Amino acid sequence: MKKVIKIILIPFLILITACSTDPVKEDLLQYVNEDMITAFELEAKAVAAYDSVSGLNYTDDWTMYDTIQTTVIPNYNEFIKELNRVKVETDEVREIHEIYIKGADIQFNAFVKILTALETQDIRLVEEANAMLEEARTLIRQYMTELDKLSKEHEVEWDDSTVSESI
Repeated sequence: MKKVIKIILIPFLILITACSTDPVKEDLLQYVNEDMITAFELEAKAVAAYDSVSGLNYTDDWTMYDTIQTTVIPNYNEFIKELNRVKVETDEVREIHEIYIKGADIQFNAFVKILTALETQDIRLVEEANAMLEEARTLIRQYMTELDKLSKEHEVEWDDSTVSESI
């Protein structure tokens, strides 16, 4: 079976700054330091489980199928629910958050497609799922870039030691 590409892991992000009267700045601080913590944790669990059975860690179809079905999809489903529960106050942060939701939805559907591919042993579905994972990765990178750009515009500094990507 063709190796399934890894996805981007969105780690916990911590913003360092003082409170201000800038509504976007305040929204960013609330968003990353409080509202997204549970979502980031759920995504991290799902992605770690997926990474444990894909790429160089792939051992066999059954292990991958079982892990995706019992761990990846349930955690990723909860992650998406959590993303949809997050309420942002400003249009600027909302637009960026919507990019993340779109990428997460595509990624979730790719995981479901991988299950179907494993059930049917259909390499074409694996290729489609890989393309979906690539599209999701692009959107998640766009989310990170836009979030970083907005934080710089509103003088919010990232703690670089907490921001990393695994590809």
